Amino acid sequence: MKVYVVNAFTKEKFGGNPAAVVPSRQWLSDDLMQDIAAQNNLAETAFIVPEGDAYAIRWFTPTVEVALCGHATLASAHVLFNYLDYKKDKIIFHSKSGPLEVTKKNDGKLMLDFPVNAPVATGSLQAIEGGLHVKPLEVYSSTFDYLAVLENQEAIEKLSPDFKILAQLPSRGLIVTAKGNEADFVSRCFFPQSGIDEDSVTGSAHTVSVPYWAKRLGKQKMSAIQLSKRKGYLDCELVGDRVLMSGHAVTYLTGDILV
Repeated sequence: MKVYVVNAFTKEKFGGNPAAVVPSRQWLSDDLMQDIAAQNNLAETAFIVPEGDAYAIRWFTPTVEVALCGHATLASAHVLFNYLDYKKDKIIFHSKSGPLEVTKKNDGKLMLDFPVNAPVATGSLQAIEGGLHVKPLEVYSSTFDYLAVLENQEAIEKLSPDFKILAQLPSRGLIVTAKGNEADFVSRCFFPQSGIDEDSVTGSAHTVSVPYWAKRLGKQKMSAIQLSKRKGYLDCELVGDRVLMSGHAVTYLTGDILV
């Protein structure tokens, strides 16, 4: 079977978030997909299977299947456009989170169209404050993650989390965000519960942070940077109950899996 490793939300060969993409004509067993994802040992491995004129997609971390993943969806579209002779400018992926569209733009970026996951204000949790070693200005909850708002970009950059404490949160993980210096907002994302202490660039997290910042900043179009070591750059837009996220993708590896 073919496998592709693509860095999403970057122009750099060693930037952004790497995802493995495994195309198949039919679904492998759940156990085999999880074993392949564990062997790849990347934040996500996406498996894509043709479904009529569209594709079905599933995502696995090294330890669990997840219901939504942005960067691996972007990587899958990159593979279809560049290696699997997909002719149209828009791909529809059917997923556990509903239909997801990826559109090829004229500037070379790919645009994800994902459902909004609007955050709801909640009280701060001991695991958040203990895990971050700082008290957030605000804390919100969403379908998958908690969202913690800090004072400024420097506070985000200085974070040195205790992942054992953060792993106690009853969620997929924690998004930490603040107003940016070079972008409208910045973030870092921690998912020790899913086997990923810090994710490099997290598309699904922006379905939570974009509606928050759109309301706070009073604007629908925003630029975002995820401040991981590899960094990721996203152009974001809130359109009704959808979040549009655009970014580049770069192929790092093409190869064969022998299973």
